[in-house]
Amino acid sequence: MATGTGDHYCEAAARLQLGAGFFRADSRPARDLGVLLLADRADALGPEAPVAVLDAMAGCGIRALRYGLEVLAPHPGKTGLWVNDADPDRLPLLEANLGPLAQSSVALHPSAHTAQQLLARCLIERQRFDLLDLDAFGSPAALLPLALEALKVGGVLYVASTDGRSPTGHDRAAALRQFGAAARAHPASWELALRLQLGLIARTAWAQGRGIEPLLSFSEGRTFRSAVRLCKRPGSEPLGQLGLLAHCHRCGDQQVQALLRLRQWQPCLCQGPAPLAISGPLWIGPLQHPVSLARLQQRGRQSGWGAGDSLAPQSLGLLDRLADDPGDLPRCWPASSIGRHLGGGPPPLAALCRALQQAGYRAQASGVMAAQLRSDASWEQILATARQLQARTAGETAK
Repeated sequence: MATGTGDHYCEAAARLQLGAGFFRADSRPARDLGVLLLADRADALGPEAPVAVLDAMAGCGIRALRYGLEVLAPHPGKTGLWVNDADPDRLPLLEANLGPLAQSSVALHPSAHTAQQLLARCLIERQRFDLLDLDAFGSPAALLPLALEALKVGGVLYVASTDGRSPTGHDRAAALRQFGAAARAHPASWELALRLQLGLIARTAWAQGRGIEPLLSFSEGRTFRSAVRLCKRPGSEPLGQLGLLAHCHRCGDQQVQALLRLRQWQPCLCQGPAPLAISGPLWIGPLQHPVSLARLQQRGRQSGWGAGDSLAPQSLGLLDRLADDPGDLPRCWPASSIGRHLGGGPPPLAALCRALQQAGYRAQASGVMAAQLRSDASWEQILATARQLQARTAGETAK
């Protein structure tokens, strides 16, 4: 439970002063998932293994404090927590907020450097981490090469971006600068932003001879968050998970192609040349890792699993939505768009998913954006199935 008491703010095991800097209480689910990701990584390492964490843009230090109290302090092995904020005037507040960890076994390393300076120092000193929290204001693109260099193989990069215009197609020039990619307006705009972000992380890792495995990706429309595991090598399959996503604003069709197998785009439902809006290169593979999410769900429902007891209900709900949708089908349509092309109200999304599944297609509600259908069925088949359901509903109503 998150509460405010006078000058203090309480969340899970943490009680601290917020100070004058930027803080959003409703980002609690993101902080909860970060704690779960660290706990899962610590479990994978084993009880006696050392665990190192870097919070590179700490702000008031709430994420770092929760990492320390809920995961690192109870861990029997050696643990280290590097906590950094670029504003030196905030360092006294940061150190005061981290005071509860002073009597624990956690080795604290507070600092006030720019993220670039800190990560460059980590590269020079060969300091690597099991979890690197990069909660950027704006785009973290410039920091990704150094951030990935600062991760251990198997470590987790938990990255956030508040740059909502460029990856959703509202600032195409900025998207080209930040992502080296085209971003066009798309009905699944949050997912487009996440896939562009993952695509950039993957390309950066591949250039360093590494690979990535996305663990989870989500957004509430303002901040786009992804957690990826660093792999020792790229492998062959992930290279087929970078591609292009095309959308026709006229007829609503969508197509996807992997860059490794790029060919001519197929005709859409338009009469004449397809006016396709093409975005990419971006990640066309899974957004979520079901096995990891199942572990996070199990841990999140264990009362007393950490010093902060249970997670916020909205955090558990978010985990459930992500676990129900691995995001391995990059084509998504809003129910409202289906209704618009039918010329009436769309059928219930759950009923449409069932009908498509019964016809032999994969179909599910998107876990990233509400009221969106994810399917491998053709757009023509989706509209035909929705039209049948619409007619059946109208017939039952007329009886």
